[in-house]
Amino acid sequence: MSLIVHKYGGSSVADADKITGVARRIGKAKDSGQEVVAVASAMGDTTDELIELAHTVSSEPDPRELDLLLSTGELVSCTLLTMALRSLGYDAITLSGFQAGIHTDDMYGQARIFSIDPARVESELSEGKVVIVAGFQGITDDMDITTLGRGGSDTTAVALAAALRADRCDIYTDVDGIYTADPRIVPNARKLSEIDYEEMLELASYGAKMHPRSIELGAVNDVPIYVASSFGDQPGTLIHRVEKVKELENRVKATGVAYQANVAKITVRSLPDRPGIAAALFEPLAAMGINVDTIVQNTSAERTTDISFTVTRAELPEAFEQVRVLLADLGGTEVVSDNTLASVHVVGSGMQNTPGYASRMFRILADGNINIDMITTSEIRISCIINEDQVSEAVRLLHEGFQLGEEG
Repeated sequence: MSLIVHKYGGSSVADADKITGVARRIGKAKDSGQEVVAVASAMGDTTDELIELAHTVSSEPDPRELDLLLSTGELVSCTLLTMALRSLGYDAITLSGFQAGIHTDDMYGQARIFSIDPARVESELSEGKVVIVAGFQGITDDMDITTLGRGGSDTTAVALAAALRADRCDIYTDVDGIYTADPRIVPNARKLSEIDYEEMLELASYGAKMHPRSIELGAVNDVPIYVASSFGDQPGTLIHRVEKVKELENRVKATGVAYQANVAKITVRSLPDRPGIAAALFEPLAAMGINVDTIVQNTSAERTTDISFTVTRAELPEAFEQVRVLLADLGGTEVVSDNTLASVHVVGSGMQNTPGYASRMFRILADGNINIDMITTSEIRISCIINEDQVSEAVRLLHEGFQLGEEG
């Protein structure tokens, strides 16, 4: 008997009718002979509503208390889903993250899973039950509830699939697969039937609708991840380890265009050009849990250097204040910021080793009169920081320029 882990996003369980529809889908899988563990997110916009509610009673909610509050959203949707399954005649049980054995560090709001004890889940499965697990949450060694950050239910599902040695993890959401670009921006974006973990990780890190940590876990544990719509039966996209022969055949092709809005840049000017200056700047930011993305350093003939880096717009105030406090000790003259930026990314296996891809991207943007603020690359990605008001046009131009709407 195969074991499949399902995951249902907030839009999939947004109301009673949709929860009943999810229960029928799970029941169908159970009837086909599969063992099923299902992870559910909070209903609709519940998490946002709880965050807003917390801020009405406190300008700075305590992180521990906020995580405990936010964890309740998943418990509501999961218990309702279990009730729906039972009304359809299926034996089911709800488990919180703690009850499912999900252990995390104590980074509230962005906790990382470090172990899963699947004994309780396996025990319930052995009794023939469908096990519904609250996503997005876990527990620390001190028995405090934590949450895993936006999209954390994806991570819960893939981590459980790995711990349970499941045959596959199915992610059901409001889109029917992974596309070459956001179809809301590019109408002729093409749905991919399959994609390698490495390429998907790059796309997920820069805006595609998957949590990057879930892709990392899938790759490390070799868990195939199938992304499909919860509102229909259209074929989805399989994220897995693509055969090397097939990968080599497609090595010179771009796979997709991703983007992120809400990018902010901080620039520290006239820092002394000496060993340790970058560490002194970025270590305090890392200690605060601030994720720094693109970094550019420019050294002048006067032995000073300007360092620019990007963070999310939400993290800009905290990051800027920390850098401002550090400025005197760092020996810089000024710190400035820009919160009107976005990033656009072309992703494709091996293309960084194929001459011409970077210049092609730059020419496409130049012909579209789109100025590039910063550039960064990996082996399979080329990224540009641009003005946010031009990001949609940039995505369309790059998708067309790299012929991503064409088959083959």
